[in-house]
This record gives sequence, C-alpha cells and structure tokens, in this order.
Amino acid sequence: MNPLLHSDSGAVYWRVTLISLVAAATLALTGCAGMSARETSTVVGATAGAVVGGVVTGTTAGAAVGAAAGGVIGNEVSKKRNR
Repeated sequence: MNPLLHSDSGAVYWRVTLISLVAAATLALTGCAGMSARETSTVVGATAGAVVGGVVTGTTAGAAVGAAAGGVIGNEVSKKRNR
C-alpha cells in the first residue's frame, strides 16, 4: 500500500511535507541566481555552519552561532579565491 495514494492523516502529512520541501528548495535556488561568487560562498558557509552547529549542539543558539561562523569563513574563503 502506497501511503501517498490514500487519504489518511499520515499520507496528508507526507504530501504536505514533500510539497513544502520542493517549494523551499525551488525558492532557495531561485534566490541565489543573481548573486556574486562571494555572496554565494557566504551563504553556503552560513548554511553549512547552521546545519553543523544545530546538529552538534542540538539547539537553535548553536545553529545561529554556526551560521555566523560559517558565513564569515565562507566570505574569507571567497576573498582568498578572488586574489
């Protein structure tokens, strides 16, 4: 039985989750289209830092600190790459 084809509450949850993830990914990719290489490196660093900080600490504060650190590191890496 495929849970995505039935109308129970679990299937609705998975449909909404899947649609939300696809929409978020589409929005994120479209938002980066006009960014410079430096801006892209900063965003990638911040995103990676947020994920690592959140996973390691398990808190929102850890994710925020990781995002800040990752953004700075991504920005600095981009500066060195463009020399």
